[in-house]
Amino acid sequence: MQSTVTKSTKKIETTVKNASMMRGDSYITLYLKQLQRNPLRTKMITSGTLHGLQELLASIIAKDRPRNGTYLTTRVPNMALYGSLISAPLGHVLVTLLQKAFAGKTSTKAKVLQIIVSNLIVSPIQNTVYLVCMAIIAGARTFHQVRATVKAGFMPVMKISWCTSPLALMFAQRFLPPHIWVPFFNLISFVIGTYINTMTKKKRITAILKKKKNSGFELKKEEKDYYAKKDYKD
Repeated sequence: MQSTVTKSTKKIETTVKNASMMRGDSYITLYLKQLQRNPLRTKMITSGTLHGLQELLASIIAKDRPRNGTYLTTRVPNMALYGSLISAPLGHVLVTLLQKAFAGKTSTKAKVLQIIVSNLIVSPIQNTVYLVCMAIIAGARTFHQVRATVKAGFMPVMKISWCTSPLALMFAQRFLPPHIWVPFFNLISFVIGTYINTMTKKKRITAILKKKKNSGFELKKEEKDYYAKKDYKD
């Protein structure tokens, strides 16, 4: 009797496991179908979700939030809007042009050239737009403030791109169909961006605490409003 019950239980567990796997496969299949049928819309939703989640995760990991506040600050929807309305359409257009420029070219020379073009043209455009948007989200309102942010951050961001982009592109060239490239690059950007964002937040917290300790008084404005405008100098 006990043996029969055990077998029945295992059979039910196997059935549930198989059903879960089938459900997971169906979600992936549905997503891939949407990528082919509505590529831009699907990429916009994907990028917006990942950018918003990236900001939220970085804040939680760094334990960075306003006093008596939550991790779900206004920067989360702003990052989601950036990912959906700017990053995704720009990436869609640039990657599509890159793929068309090398369509049908499968030689090693063509693949290397594609990587070079991506790193010297595509990445600089995307990173410049990214830095401009991050400056505006952070509080920059004048051309000088935006330019100063781009100038300070461009080369560090490009160095990261030059380290990761060739590997990601080589993987995409070898294993992925063209319509999956942009979501794949978004996923890579999500992982790297979360790490960089977390480190930036931790440095910011350390700087505030150090400044508070040295000055001997409480920095109420910075603690009450996490996303107060940065001290840009004209």
